Amino acid sequence: MLEKFFRLSENQTTVRTELLAGLTTFLTMAYIIVVQPAVLSGAMFGMKTGMDFGAVTTATCVAAALATALMALLARYPIAQAPGMGENFFFVFSAIPAATAAGFANGWQVALGAVFISGVLFLILSLVGLREMIFNAVSPNMKCAIAAGIGLFIAFIGLQNTGFIVKDPGSAVKLNAHFTSPDLIIFVVGLLATAVLHARRIRGSIFWGILATTALAVILKLALAGSMAPLVANSMLAKQFTFASSVVAAPPSLGPTLLQMDVLHALSPKMLPIVFVFLFMLAFDAIGTLIGVCQQAGFMRDNKLPRARQAMVSDAVGTVAGAALGTSTVTSFIESASGVEQGGRTGLTGLVVAALFLLALFFSPVIAMVGSYPPITAPALVIVGALMLQNVARVDWSDHTESIPAFLTMIGIPLSYSIADGLALGFISYPVIKLFSGRGREAGWLTYGLAAVLALYFIFVRSRMG
Repeated sequence: MLEKFFRLSENQTTVRTELLAGLTTFLTMAYIIVVQPAVLSGAMFGMKTGMDFGAVTTATCVAAALATALMALLARYPIAQAPGMGENFFFVFSAIPAATAAGFANGWQVALGAVFISGVLFLILSLVGLREMIFNAVSPNMKCAIAAGIGLFIAFIGLQNTGFIVKDPGSAVKLNAHFTSPDLIIFVVGLLATAVLHARRIRGSIFWGILATTALAVILKLALAGSMAPLVANSMLAKQFTFASSVVAAPPSLGPTLLQMDVLHALSPKMLPIVFVFLFMLAFDAIGTLIGVCQQAGFMRDNKLPRARQAMVSDAVGTVAGAALGTSTVTSFIESASGVEQGGRTGLTGLVVAALFLLALFFSPVIAMVGSYPPITAPALVIVGALMLQNVARVDWSDHTESIPAFLTMIGIPLSYSIADGLALGFISYPVIKLFSGRGREAGWLTYGLAAVLALYFIFVRSRMG
């Protein structure tokens, strides 16, 4: 049956190869199971967004399993899906504040509504074949700048949350000089260990790095128990990190987030720019990852991807279902390339990944323990940020009508501490520079429309957020 449905022989693969490929892909992206609830609940940042950690964990695993299974069965590609890095930070640092500034008390629910609407719009565009319109509305240079800027932002947040970079009244930020703090020791060792594993091309390097960092945190927690030294007593290790009560438990309830999205308020004029940004980010990630992974696997035919519509529908349905369950935008993961490298060529690889995501739900106590202590997850953020920054090399720096908006986007995102603000700087400046440089036709009508929407966002929404 598997042979007939997935055409294993035709794709020059076997059940064993597909199983190994699925395990490989899962290990490379399993960090999202810990990072996603830590981000959306605010636990990673020492704040509360209102979202329940356990519910987001379950929503993340179920949404990832559903979307990956759809990709496997509809498009039959070895591409896994889960809530995307970048979109989750946009959700917390842009969408929720925008909803709050718009006067909505239920900020996270309105933000989920924006995610839901963006998924529905992408589904419609995918079904009618207009998905390329969004993808082509933004130049390749700006796409690279967005990825690089988000990468810098994610890495900066990782460095801040672990206490490696701290606030300074004179220079805004500075390096924390307390290098013997257990929090910094755990973070630095974890970062170096993860970097070495990645440099040595160990599959699942980020996942194994998180496990190694967790092990070190457990050892230091036991070794330093009862210490009255100020650096120890005042550390996050002493105050925040607590051992899991068990290793295996029933999956956390979805109740706190299930069907909690506020679609009505998300459709308000003040939230439309947020919806559009979610839509564009989903389009960039979905199409970009599909092209990249499928090119590597040799699926492209005459520069076109067979069953592209089915693949896009999987992304869109995953996002809609994810918002309904209680998590941010679900998209294709570039880490799927690791499974392709292992020999995965069919949707059977994806079904293995989906099953493993569901299995991970039963280890929720350990996930909560790891996600509640930033020095464990911060190395993953820094490494992911470094990987996303590779896109800088693909920007055409010789064309100033492209490079200057790209540069504004890249520095605007981390320096404004807002993905939306950084995107707005780039998207507004891009058509303006093109127009007054005599090259206005290079920016399409959708680009001018997006610039106008974001300008209105700046004037009527962002200005009220302070």
